Amino acid sequence: MPGIDNDIHVLNSLIKTTLDSRKGFQDAAEDAENTHFASFFSDFAQRRAEAAAIMQEEVRALGGNPEDDSSFLGAAHRTFLSLKEMFVSRDDKAIVEEVERGEDYIKEKFEEALADNDLGDRARAAIMRANESVQAGHARASELKHSLAL
Repeated sequence: MPGIDNDIHVLNSLIKTTLDSRKGFQDAAEDAENTHFASFFSDFAQRRAEAAAIMQEEVRALGGNPEDDSSFLGAAHRTFLSLKEMFVSRDDKAIVEEVERGEDYIKEKFEEALADNDLGDRARAAIMRANESVQAGHARASELKHSLAL
């Protein structure tokens, strides 16, 4: 499916995954009793919204209709259900490990998209811009995990 249709499909798939992540972080921020985690999750949610907006703008520029709602299915959903359960036990290390697992998932989705040889230059550039936020989020989650291991 090379061409604009492929670009729109790939972008919309990433948008949905990114919006799933945003919704999960919003829910996690609301459920967190630890204000540090609530702030951390709210920041992640905002960054995911910004990443989705970059890709939505490109879908519109390509003449498509961008995804604008999360599906909240699949791996992202399972990650945040597990995360919600962790809040009950108040296990900070387990919470951070679950966040990092979710970050691994979204990072992998972006890497798969960027490996698509049929992706157009404009779509690739938009994904790379959005991926900066994903990479930064992954790094922050990893840093937090390692700081708790001390």
